[in-house]
Amino acid sequence: MATQIEYPLLTAEEFLDIDFGERKAELDNGVIRMMAGGTARHAHVQGNIYAALRSRLRGSGCTPYNSDMAAKTRDYSVRYPDVTVYCGRGGEANADKKAFDDPCIIFEVLSAGTARTDLTVKLEEYKAVQSVDTIVFVDIASERLRVIQRTGPSGWTDIAYREPTDLVLPAVGAELTHVEIFEDA
Repeated sequence: MATQIEYPLLTAEEFLDIDFGERKAELDNGVIRMMAGGTARHAHVQGNIYAALRSRLRGSGCTPYNSDMAAKTRDYSVRYPDVTVYCGRGGEANADKKAFDDPCIIFEVLSAGTARTDLTVKLEEYKAVQSVDTIVFVDIASERLRVIQRTGPSGWTDIAYREPTDLVLPAVGAELTHVEIFEDA
């Protein structure tokens, strides 16, 4: 009979000290999960969201980050959302940080390989982070949005739009149009 080896779970801090080189990984409840790259369409929509937010939020004290910036969602979980907005994190004091633990807005651009995890596991993690006001799932196949917004300490609205819609982000006083989110280069 084979002996099952048990490995210790990694903390977020231990995970962030690992250099994966060109590879990308997330920490999922103490376990490293390697991440696959996205499609050109995925990268394009992600870039559209980031560019629109960067323009809108300039000078506001809130900053959008792409998927190179990690979000520590638990002591044993580190995620790399497609676009994340943090407020009050600009400046030299945070220039070398690899992760923040207080995202305000999180965008996940869905793909066939990640949608199930994004819409279940990550959604629950993101909702548990007290600073999160809005979570947006962007379906590139149907060009539709699902927007989850905090309504109180434990309350949320969850709207899956069936028609093209502009995205209103009251937490940062910004709006992104459907066209600018999904437009081609």
